[in-house]
Amino acid sequence: MQNLEIIIVLLTITTFLAVVADKTRFPFPILLILVGMLFSQVPWIPQISLAPELVFFIFLPPLLHFSAWGVPWADFKANLRPIGLAGVGLVFFTTALVAWAAHQWVPGLGWPEAFVLGAIVSPPDAVAAAAATEGLGLHKRIRVILEGESLVNDASGLIAYKYAVAAVVTGAFSLWQATGQFLVVASGGVAIGLSLGYLVAWVYRNWTEEPKVETVLSFLTPYFAYLIAENLHVSGVLAVVSCGLFLAVKAPQTNSALSRLQGRAVWETVNFILNSLVFLLIGLQLKHIVADLDTTYSLSQLWGYGLLVSLATIVVRFLWVYPAAYLPRLLSRRIREREYFRHGNVVVFGWAGMRGVVSMAAAFALPLTIVGGQAFPNRALITFLTFCVVFVTLTLQGLTLPWLIKLLRLEPYSSAKEEVQARLALITSSINYIEENLSYGRMSDQVLGQLKTKYEIKINRLRAIHNQEVPDGLNSPIDVFNQFVQMQVELLEVERGFLRDMRKARQIDEEVMRKLEHELDLEEARLLTAKQQA
Repeated sequence: MQNLEIIIVLLTITTFLAVVADKTRFPFPILLILVGMLFSQVPWIPQISLAPELVFFIFLPPLLHFSAWGVPWADFKANLRPIGLAGVGLVFFTTALVAWAAHQWVPGLGWPEAFVLGAIVSPPDAVAAAAATEGLGLHKRIRVILEGESLVNDASGLIAYKYAVAAVVTGAFSLWQATGQFLVVASGGVAIGLSLGYLVAWVYRNWTEEPKVETVLSFLTPYFAYLIAENLHVSGVLAVVSCGLFLAVKAPQTNSALSRLQGRAVWETVNFILNSLVFLLIGLQLKHIVADLDTTYSLSQLWGYGLLVSLATIVVRFLWVYPAAYLPRLLSRRIREREYFRHGNVVVFGWAGMRGVVSMAAAFALPLTIVGGQAFPNRALITFLTFCVVFVTLTLQGLTLPWLIKLLRLEPYSSAKEEVQARLALITSSINYIEENLSYGRMSDQVLGQLKTKYEIKINRLRAIHNQEVPDGLNSPIDVFNQFVQMQVELLEVERGFLRDMRKARQIDEEVMRKLEHELDLEEARLLTAKQQA
C-alpha cells in the first residue's frame, strides 16, 4: 500500500510541476530533477530507489516506442549516415575518451571501471533531447538527426556497457569478439523488431478495427519486442525502435481513424506520466547515492571530479561532431549539393548531448560483486559520477540551449508554407474527384453543390494565405487563419451552450448529449491543432 501511496504523491507532484513549467517556460525535465534533489534531502520523505529492471523493462520500451513514432521514416532514412555516425561511432568514441579522462583525473579509478563509466554516460537521452529542443524552431533535419541518434545510441551504449561490465567482473576482454557480438546483437534486434512490426500490422489490418483493442495492442507491442529480443540475447532497444518505426509507416494503412485519434491521445498522456516519473526519480536518487559513498573522498572532491567528467563528456562530443559534420561535405560534392547545412546547427547539435534515465539505470544496474565474491570496484563512485554527468548536462546544456540558438541567430524553421501547399493539393484533388466522378447522376444537385461549396471555401482561404492576401486590420496570413479558427471555436461554444440547455429542458437524453458533444469536441480539436501548427 505504501508503494501505491508514493506513486500517487509523485504523480501529484509532477502534475503541479507541469503547470509551473508551463507558466514559467522553465524546462520541465530540469525542474523535475531539481525538485527531486530537494525532496531527497527532506528527512521524513522515504528513500525511493530507482530499480534498473523497472526502468529497462517498464519505462524504456514504451518511451522508445513513442519516440520512434515521432521520427518520420523518410527523414530517418535520408539522414542515416549522420544518425549512424552519432548513434554508433560517437558512442564508442565517447566511451573511450571519457574512460581515459576519468582514469587520469579521478584518483583510484582503474581502467576497467573507467570504461564502465564511459559506456554508462556515452548515450544522450532521447527524452531529454526532445524536451530540450521542443519549440526552439530548429530545422527539421537537425531534430531528426538528434532524435534518431537518441534512439540508436541507447542500444550502442548498453552493448558497450555490457562488455565493459563483463571485463570488470571476469577480468577478460576481447575486442574482436565484442565487435562480432555487437554486429550479431544489433542486427538480431532489428530483425526481431521488423518481424514483430509486420505481424502486428497484419493483425491490425485483418483482425480488428476496434479502437480500444488496437490501443491496448499498441502498448503491448514494445514490451513484446523487448522481451523477445532480450530472451534471445539480442538488442531489445533496437527491436523496440525498429518495430516502432515500421508501425509508424504502416499506421495510415493498418489503423482506423478512430484508433489513431484515441491512440495518440492515450499515448501522449502515458508518455507524459512516464517521463515525469523518470526525471523526478532521478533527482530523488541523490540521497541514496551519497549514502552509499565511503569516506575516501570528501563531498567537495566528488563534485569536483563529477564536474571534470561532465566537462570531458561535453567536449568529447564536439571533438567528434565537427569532423563528422565537415569531412563528408569536403569529400563528397553530392552531399554538399543535396543536404541542408548551417554552421550554427553543428554547434547546436554538439551542445544538445543531454544525458538521462538510461545512464542512471545502467549505473544502478551494476553488479554488487565480481568473480571471487569481491565487491564491484568503485561501484558507488561510478554511480555518483554518473549522476553528476546527468545533472550537469541536463541543467547546463538544457537551460542554455535556447540562449545559444538565439546567440547564433539561427533562422527559425517553420513548415507553415509546406503545410499550406499540402492542404491546397489535398483540396484540389478532392475537387477534381468530385468533378470527374460525382457529377453524373450519383447524387442530387443539392448534395453536389454543398460538397463543392465546402471545398471551394477551404481552397479560397488557403489561396489567400498562400498568396499573402491580407484583409485590412490584419498583420499576416496567419492572422487571417487564426481569426477564422477563433470564430469557428466561438460558434462551437455557442452550440455547446444550446446543447446543455436542451438537456436541462429534457429535450434530449444523456446518450444523445454525449454523442453530439463528442462531435463538437472532435471539430474543436481539429481546429485548434491546425491553429497550433500554423
